[in-house]
Amino acid sequence: MRKLMRSMFFLALAAALAAAPAQAQDAYPSKPVRLIIPFAPGGPADLIARIIGQKLTEEFGRQFYIENHAGAGGNTGTALGARAPADGTTLIVNSQAIVINASLYKSLPYDPDKDLAPIIRIANTPNVVVVHPSVPAASMKELVALIKSGDARYHAYAHPGVGTPANLSGELFKLSQKLSLTAIPFTGGGPMIQSVVAGHTPIAFASMPPATSQIKAGTIRALAVTTDRRDPTMPDIPTMVEAGYPGQIGETPIGVLAPAGTPKETIDVLHRKLVQIIAQPDTRQRLAVIGFSPIGDTPAEFSAYLKAEHVKWAKVIREAGIAPQ
Repeated sequence: MRKLMRSMFFLALAAALAAAPAQAQDAYPSKPVRLIIPFAPGGPADLIARIIGQKLTEEFGRQFYIENHAGAGGNTGTALGARAPADGTTLIVNSQAIVINASLYKSLPYDPDKDLAPIIRIANTPNVVVVHPSVPAASMKELVALIKSGDARYHAYAHPGVGTPANLSGELFKLSQKLSLTAIPFTGGGPMIQSVVAGHTPIAFASMPPATSQIKAGTIRALAVTTDRRDPTMPDIPTMVEAGYPGQIGETPIGVLAPAGTPKETIDVLHRKLVQIIAQPDTRQRLAVIGFSPIGDTPAEFSAYLKAEHVKWAKVIREAGIAPQ
């Protein structure tokens, strides 16, 4: 009997030792992970992906590397990520394009509801209403009065491109206040802000990152941010609610998604690590430098947020008459 028990013990020990390497090999991730950015280098999604990619590499001891696949307003890279194997080795870092492109394009090469698994919203940045210093308006109420006065100098607003979050915030405000205000598109936030600085387009709806340095320098004046609370990176700027215009929330979220079917265990591991990374002081500082505030919501919360944003902005796009491409 004693000999039998000893034999069983050694058999169990041998089995455990044999299983140990397999378990270690199965630990996520077992190989490098790519972060697909569906935009060109240098934009908010790219910058944030590089922040978290470096941190994930340090945390997991495996390389998390960046691949930029720009095109079709983010659709090209997102589709590439959606079609990748659902094993956690491909992640997508995307912006609000994930919720608005279904309304901006006649067809998509992926289904945002069925082909993607939301993991976490890393951070948000608000849109901001800015004017040239020559504009005689120190508040949103005064700006609306100027627009309604009929003065041709204040009949339009600049934005960084059709269908961008800033453009949609401008259209939401125009529709809600029944303003006669022409939207003037630019090829990005940088050129648009320079036009405001030069006084060519004295009113603009912008995202915070390209506007921050000019606001601080005093070359443009910020009147309100389109969030429900003041932005911690620019706390002196009132919200639209404080300015007297509720219902104007408009943001640029940056989040991480995986191909649908990625194991829940993998998503849970990634989510836990990303929450820890977002909470780190140096991560929060680096996000603040580019105008973003940390979020760190759950997969379920992120999924609900995306669905609500899709409904909201689809209505604005439809009522603004923005034709699908």
